Amino acid sequence: MRNYQLPIAALFFLLSPPPCSITSPPLNAPPVAEVRPRRWSIHLAIIGAFPIFIGVLGWGRNYALHEPALSHGTRGLLIACALELLLFSVIFGLAWLASRASKDDLLLRWRYGFWTVPIGIGYSVAIRIILAIIIGVLGGILILSRLVTPEQLRHFVAANRPDVESLVDISALRNNPVYFWLTITLVSFIIGGLREELWRGAFLAALRNIWPNTFASRVGEFVAVAIAAVLFGLGHMAQGLLAVCVTGILGFLLGVIMVLHRSIWPAVIAHGMFDATSLALLPWVSEYLPKLH
Repeated sequence: MRNYQLPIAALFFLLSPPPCSITSPPLNAPPVAEVRPRRWSIHLAIIGAFPIFIGVLGWGRNYALHEPALSHGTRGLLIACALELLLFSVIFGLAWLASRASKDDLLLRWRYGFWTVPIGIGYSVAIRIILAIIIGVLGGILILSRLVTPEQLRHFVAANRPDVESLVDISALRNNPVYFWLTITLVSFIIGGLREELWRGAFLAALRNIWPNTFASRVGEFVAVAIAAVLFGLGHMAQGLLAVCVTGILGFLLGVIMVLHRSIWPAVIAHGMFDATSLALLPWVSEYLPKLH
């Protein structure tokens, strides 16, 4: 019997799985590696359609009703804000249910304590300066290259200026203090800053998780930010061509802030401050630029 003990022991060793081997999943187990990308794809489809839907809705509303999105009075403004928040909450919630995105996926961590606020305010000033430089440089290049004359450029800007009347009632901003303060607080920081940066964080998260080899690197994140900026700009098409271009550049800069800080909150503050100062200046600007109103 001893002559057979060694071959039998060797056969038993070969047929037995090693102690650290990973056993195969049951036949009815879900393919885990495939479920997450599929869920994130649903998330991306829902979130990615949101700015286009808002842009088309805004254009249709202006065409049919001929009134600003934020109405002419305080009550209408509050109703409009409530509907905007409800619509976004439903869409964002459906996207989250599909992907179950984590706090880190969505860049929701508040990382700098009190300093988040001054950082965001500083970025809002920097963004305004960068936008002015970009617009000035592009205008200068067009004039120096003789593609347009200064008069033609002024005519183009006047003809394609952002249609602020499609968003807000300038007369109400000037004459209704409650409407004014709701616009530069609730509208600027919640409807503008928080809602739109939550959208951007959700959009970037989907691209990173579906195509990690493309969008997870630093360069890839900037490419994703550029894609989000294009959609962000198109979401403002009801306000005109220049509004699409300006908000596209603004969206890219805000996305860069999010990527650099791994948090949406500096971008939320920067976005809110940018919108608040822009809307607060509208009554004053409209008095000195009659073409605006």
